[in-house]
Amino acid sequence: MTADGDATGKNADGTEDLEGQSRSDERDTTVNDSADAATGRAEAGSGDADAPGVEQAQTVVELATRIDELTEQLLRKTADFDNYRKRMLREKEEFAAYANRELLLDIVPIIDDFERAIKSAEESRDFDAFFNGVAMIEKQFTSMLERKWKLVRFDSVGTEFDPQRHEAILTEESSEHDVSVVLEDYQKGYLLHEKVLRPSKVKVSVPVAASADGDSGDAPTGEAPTGEAPDERKEE
Repeated sequence: MTADGDATGKNADGTEDLEGQSRSDERDTTVNDSADAATGRAEAGSGDADAPGVEQAQTVVELATRIDELTEQLLRKTADFDNYRKRMLREKEEFAAYANRELLLDIVPIIDDFERAIKSAEESRDFDAFFNGVAMIEKQFTSMLERKWKLVRFDSVGTEFDPQRHEAILTEESSEHDVSVVLEDYQKGYLLHEKVLRPSKVKVSVPVAASADGDSGDAPTGEAPTGEAPDERKEE
């Protein structure tokens, strides 16, 4: 093949060089295939690189949704608890206001009895009748408190002094008792369900050492004077 044939793509006899054209087409096809493959790999690589970002974005959306749900639940529960607290406070106030209702219902008839006794005394001017009426009302009142409310009034005179039940406001020396004993009861004490509600105010005896000779200071025969030890000298 001549130079002219190479330049024009024709043979010397003027016919086209089909073999050369075929090889050229094959080279073009190979180049295009390589380019397409490279483009495909690049796109695939780009897709792999974008996958973590997509997953992260989806996770963020899911977390945001969950946060909104939990926030709504928290607000709802907070509101419910606040309403519960207010309701309990109202019930507590109502209970405190009416806690003594039953006791007061028991006291009201006693007040009625006092009113009737006073009215009767105004009309009759009979002191004995008034006194007996008031004494009867007092007895009914204390009996009701003891029977229904377990409020018991206790007597202390003649009993041994107990600091849990008695409040000593006066003392008196006495040689008749070896222990402190309640001599007088100035104000009654009360028990509520067997526990001291109010101690009684009393006068208490204070034991003193008995002396056969009074204030002479001489000790009885066979006993040493107060504050002195017995004579332990031996006979010679």
